[in-house]
Amino acid sequence: MSEHIGAKPGSWQGEARPLFLAPMAGVSDLPFRLLAKDCGADVTITEFTNSTALTREAAVSWRKMESHASEIPFIPQIFGGDAGDMVTAAEMLAPTADIIDLNFGCPAPKVTKICAGAALMGTPDDLVSMVDGIIQRVDVPVTAKMRLGTGKGANNALEICKELENIGTSRLCVHGRTLRQRYSGEADWNSITRIVDAVEVPVVANGDITNAESAQLCLETTGAAGLMIGRGAIGRPAIFGEIKVGLGWMAEEELPWIKELGEEWYQFSDIGRAFARRKWCWDKYIEYSHTTVGLQPRWMQRHAIAFTKGLPGAKKIRHMMHGAPTPEDFANGISNYLAPNTTE
Repeated sequence: MSEHIGAKPGSWQGEARPLFLAPMAGVSDLPFRLLAKDCGADVTITEFTNSTALTREAAVSWRKMESHASEIPFIPQIFGGDAGDMVTAAEMLAPTADIIDLNFGCPAPKVTKICAGAALMGTPDDLVSMVDGIIQRVDVPVTAKMRLGTGKGANNALEICKELENIGTSRLCVHGRTLRQRYSGEADWNSITRIVDAVEVPVVANGDITNAESAQLCLETTGAAGLMIGRGAIGRPAIFGEIKVGLGWMAEEELPWIKELGEEWYQFSDIGRAFARRKWCWDKYIEYSHTTVGLQPRWMQRHAIAFTKGLPGAKKIRHMMHGAPTPEDFANGISNYLAPNTTE
């Protein structure tokens, strides 16, 4: 049993269970993962990365695999349709990884067209064989993330999870939708419950967890060993701490942005708090960028849109992107946009 995974827990009785930041392309870069940790995420995972590109030592792909001493456990996630490349990439990552995670859940056409991601659920024997080959070749725990099925025919996640348990997969994560659904409709937590009940390894639930209320309902329904949050954390990494406060796992005054603002926080209106919270997160993201990978304009632009979405005056952010002469000016511009509104 890995110290970073632990045993399958029993039924949920309200106690704290780990919250995971999902591995999202264009979102889960290193500075954002470190920020999510500060905000309350217990486990972070890299952007899912093409195993073939890693074996060819593509610099852009290896940049996604960068970590930091404070990111414990360090979990790189890989995808691919070639079993040999998946094994080789896993071997290359194993010396620095605490856990290696395998993606069988991505529904993006550019991934599924090479029979990778969720498409591999359509060839379950190949999927299981691929995982087995990796487990046999690396000395770190191997985990897997998947969907309920492809959406063609009966869902097969339960059968696949049983097979993956038998070959030594250490933990499973299940998104409660099929490949065909992508992100439409509601996540089927009842199907995740059946998987939780059928295996003895920890199962993490993913899909439609957006606040403390949905987190509580998902844990009550599934008894999952933890919750993975993806889209709900885009531009809102504070969601992890907010869930913990809402479920009584931590006190509100322990939230880092409230610690920093002190009594001033309680003088803000709801919109003022939204600005203050997002400014704290943005400034921390920029701080981590400086101390790790440097300011990356494309990464900053994507996060700037997400961090400011829904706030008054956010449309002018797009103009700011084109007008800032340097990445530093852009970073300061977003911070300044957020700052004045903290007094509202």
